[in-house]
Amino acid sequence: MQRDPDKSVILFDGVCNLCNNSVNFIMDRDPKFNFYFASLQSEVGQELLEENDWNGQALDSIILVDSNGKVYHRSTAALRIARRMGGLWPVLYAFIIVPAFIRDIVYKWIARNRYRWFGKRETCRLPTPEEREHFLEQAPASS
Repeated sequence: MQRDPDKSVILFDGVCNLCNNSVNFIMDRDPKFNFYFASLQSEVGQELLEENDWNGQALDSIILVDSNGKVYHRSTAALRIARRMGGLWPVLYAFIIVPAFIRDIVYKWIARNRYRWFGKRETCRLPTPEEREHFLEQAPASS
């Protein structure tokens, strides 16, 4: 698939139920199609992390590779995503004034417990035919 360079890419943990539900939530509130999605475990996800000199062991975080090439993670990524969603979600971006190390305390606590609270899939998410245009690649990376 040819990627539109004006769109950002959201990398997510493809086996995490909370993360997969978050992807659904974002897609439902992204009427301008601002985002592509790829699992962190996928080949394209790993390539994007490598291209941006990001640690490949980032499975505990949502990663936003912005259209300008800048990489954001944890609460900063979530707030930057909310800023570009439809509805009232951009209002949450006001929390960007709170220092990241404070915001990320809550983020890391949820990330540590997400499998226990929300469950985990055996395999990475496969998009439906209707969702396919939003995903860069469906196949997981080779181990």
